[in-house]
Amino acid sequence: MAIGLNVDEPEEACSDENCPFHGTLSVRGQTLEGEVASTDMEKTVIVEREYDVPVPKYDRHMKRRSRVPAHHPSCIDLEVGDTVRIAETRPLSKTKSHVVVEQFETTRSFGAGGTDHTESTDEESVSDLGGDD
Repeated sequence: MAIGLNVDEPEEACSDENCPFHGTLSVRGQTLEGEVASTDMEKTVIVEREYDVPVPKYDRHMKRRSRVPAHHPSCIDLEVGDTVRIAETRPLSKTKSHVVVEQFETTRSFGAGGTDHTESTDEESVSDLGGDD
């Protein structure tokens, strides 16, 4: 079933009535992109977006962050750090008015520093010192 957005339908079907693909939930309004910050709740994820706000007094930009609770359909597999697109819907609870409609392919980094390159650096430094002579 088409939901009116240019997104691919998940392959696995779900029995969630609040799924825009396999249930009766319709999407409307704005779509947002952000990163999943929390998956601690059942059927809900927190999507965090970061954006710049101009500060005219100092002629600079300031970073702001907003956290939007969104419904997580069971047909989409999400983890913390995934980049997703959420769409506005009717209110699903007191704070939830968005649903996850698409997950982007992301490359996950390992830890804060990314990949570990210390082994190749040690080998290069030994060969540069002339230790193999």
